[in-house]
Amino acid sequence: MARIVVSKHYEAPLSRVFEVFSDIENCADRIPGILKIEKLSDGPMGVGFKWRETRIMFKKEATEEMEITIFEPERRYVSIAHNCGCLYESEYRFEESDRGTMVERSFSATPLTFMAKLFSPLGYLFNGMMRKCLEKDMEALRQVIDGDVNAEPAPAG
Repeated sequence: MARIVVSKHYEAPLSRVFEVFSDIENCADRIPGILKIEKLSDGPMGVGFKWRETRIMFKKEATEEMEITIFEPERRYVSIAHNCGCLYESEYRFEESDRGTMVERSFSATPLTFMAKLFSPLGYLFNGMMRKCLEKDMEALRQVIDGDVNAEPAPAG
């Protein structure tokens, strides 16, 4: 699977945008595709913070154990997960702009086992669906940032 990158501008201060994006514990209440978050670490968000996330992916329930590997407040953070012989990495970058904050989110899957490498060419078939999923997540968080409590949530999946 190729690296997928999506960007979105938010008309809100960097501190507010970062606060919403890094509030992992409340993602299930904010992102329709996420069914459940189970915190596995004590303490605040930072390097080593772990959680289990259950979401709908490709119309099926999927649970991943995730961990923060890089955490630079109001700048970026990176989370990883291992599953099906692959390393999944998500990076969030935050940059202040004249009218708010620009967020860039990237996602990549690196095959680690022989079987994952064998089937990795098929990963390109899912790039479009993954891109839509990332965009829906970012739109759902825009609604939280903007305080659109009456807005319809982005559809799951």
